[in-house]
Amino acid sequence: MGHLSTHVLDTAHGRPAAGMAVTLQRLDSDGAVTLRRLTLDADGRAGGPLLDAAGMTVGCYRLLFEVAPYFRAQGVVLPEPPFIDTVQLDFGIADAAGHYHVPLLVSPWSYSTYRGS
Repeated sequence: MGHLSTHVLDTAHGRPAAGMAVTLQRLDSDGAVTLRRLTLDADGRAGGPLLDAAGMTVGCYRLLFEVAPYFRAQGVVLPEPPFIDTVQLDFGIADAAGHYHVPLLVSPWSYSTYRGS
């Protein structure tokens, strides 16, 4: 059964990004529709799937990771405006029965992502 998950690692501190705010949106012809807002758990995960098998549909999606507020809460002094504020990641789900895992590796100065397993 298909599902969507995420995991965020704070590469500046070498730990999960516990407490980071994340928003999941579906993109359609009318714009972005927010499906979920959540705060990552102690392991830097959503605490379950972002979308379960019943919610998985083919289409375009967006994850918004609130990076600057997370690092400020960790005591990191950032410039104003911060170099990275919100990471906006647009991606597609082509197979509603597939497992889509979207990890984010992030610091105040860089980020990377890929389709995980």
